[in-house]
Amino acid sequence: MVTGASSGIGAAAARLFAAEGAAVVLMARRKELLDDLAAGIRAAGGRAEAVPGDVTAPADVERAVARAVEAFGGLDGAFNNAGWGSIGTELHELDDAVFDRTMDVNVRGVWNCLKQQIPVMLGQEAGGAIVNTSSTAGSFATGASAPYVAAKHAVLGLTRAAAAEYGRHGIRVNALMVGATRTELMEDAIRELPMLEQAATARAVQPRLADPVEVARAAAWLLCDQSSFVTGGAIPVDGGCSAV
Repeated sequence: MVTGASSGIGAAAARLFAAEGAAVVLMARRKELLDDLAAGIRAAGGRAEAVPGDVTAPADVERAVARAVEAFGGLDGAFNNAGWGSIGTELHELDDAVFDRTMDVNVRGVWNCLKQQIPVMLGQEAGGAIVNTSSTAGSFATGASAPYVAAKHAVLGLTRAAAAEYGRHGIRVNALMVGATRTELMEDAIRELPMLEQAATARAVQPRLADPVEVARAAAWLLCDQSSFVTGGAIPVDGGCSAV
């Protein structure tokens, strides 16, 4: 299961996972983009189901998980990638609605996913693996809005708590600490604030924006058996931003 799958990291992950043999259930709000992605995966010989929905709505998440079980017999892995953020406005000037949306999508969205995914994995002998998308903003203030920094810290807390609670049941839970990536959200921000690209990459050892597939590859590793002794981790995919 991949959330935020209609573009960016989520879409790249969906294609990559399917190309490596996984059956994928794709969730995002934009139905047309999601349907096109699923159709493209199937045309390439993969298996994909599109389930339009909003991660902030528990019933939508429940429906996506149920589709995975119905279509493919279970849920072995989940990439909880949907996110939303803003930049350029200081904390005291932010509208409460921005705070609410940022926390709802990034924190409640992950919460809703975990609540629906874990029971299915508990019922499977093999357990499962979950990857949540956090950010370098989960470690330090990056210039993104204060609610986004707080939300991505919270994603790490949920990840570690879930890993500790369910490890004995064979469920691994990790997070990606994602650096500046050439996503739709980032491209929109750069169009509004052209100096943002240089600012976003200045700290990194590799001073460039990541391609979404570079993040997807890290998620693929965490979801497969090659990372079988990794859980509760916060894995940086940030071009060395957190190393300096």
